[in-house]
Amino acid sequence: MAPPPSGLDDPEQAALAWARFRAILAWMTLVAAIAVAITLVVLARIYGPLNFVTMLGVIGGIGGMVMLTGALMGLVFLSSGTGHDEDVDRRP
Repeated sequence: MAPPPSGLDDPEQAALAWARFRAILAWMTLVAAIAVAITLVVLARIYGPLNFVTMLGVIGGIGGMVMLTGALMGLVFLSSGTGHDEDVDRRP
């Protein structure tokens, strides 16, 4: 007899976990936009008008770093919060 679905195998719990993950990413998008805006303002005050390539570099570097960090931490919370980590370690 197979055990009942748990963690991400349970559709209701998986839907809740993925909704929480998407909420984390939405908040991290806001944080990334704020971090990029602050960085651009500070750089513009220090160096004067910024080149378009410099602005793209800041958006890609700072924004990409914050989004990647948020995505990876969100996945850690997703797997840990649903019991997926424990399911992987079950040995017969």
